[in-house]
Amino acid sequence: MSRIGKKPIAIPAGVTVAVEDGTLRVKGPRGELSMPVADEVVYALEEGRISVKPANDGKRARAFWGMQRTLVSNLVTGVTEGFSKTLEMTGVGYRASMQGSTLRLQLGYSHDVHFEVPDGITIRTPDQTTVEISGTDKQKVGQVAAEIRRWRRPEPYKGKGIRYRGEFIFRKEGKKK
Repeated sequence: MSRIGKKPIAIPAGVTVAVEDGTLRVKGPRGELSMPVADEVVYALEEGRISVKPANDGKRARAFWGMQRTLVSNLVTGVTEGFSKTLEMTGVGYRASMQGSTLRLQLGYSHDVHFEVPDGITIRTPDQTTVEISGTDKQKVGQVAAEIRRWRRPEPYKGKGIRYRGEFIFRKEGKKK
């Protein structure tokens, strides 16, 4: 039995949920999101709540149960509150700035890195060493953050690089004389 899957998802005021044509659509104040419906899971709309239950007692249905419930919960949270990730840059000369719909990164390479911001994602640079990524789709926000971080992963000796806010980097001791 899935502990996560058992919990029904509360639908806040101003959010509509519809299951039709093999697609679950969630519409709210921040936009509309949809996902394909899994055949192994049954979605039940009740008064102000949506619950997810396995369609049968098969192993595959039980495996999908908790994950599908979490995906539906992420859709509801995305259209009401949204998701965000913050990246911090540490290193001499590491800078970030927005130029229209392009994020310009100076990361110690001989050239600047230009990152095109995808649709549905908002990127802000409150200061030169902080990048805030926000949007309604949790997967897309995380993917964009990972792609930006990939340009300079934090290294363990000096701690230079791009890291998530609150991320701990295990530091190594340098070589001894």
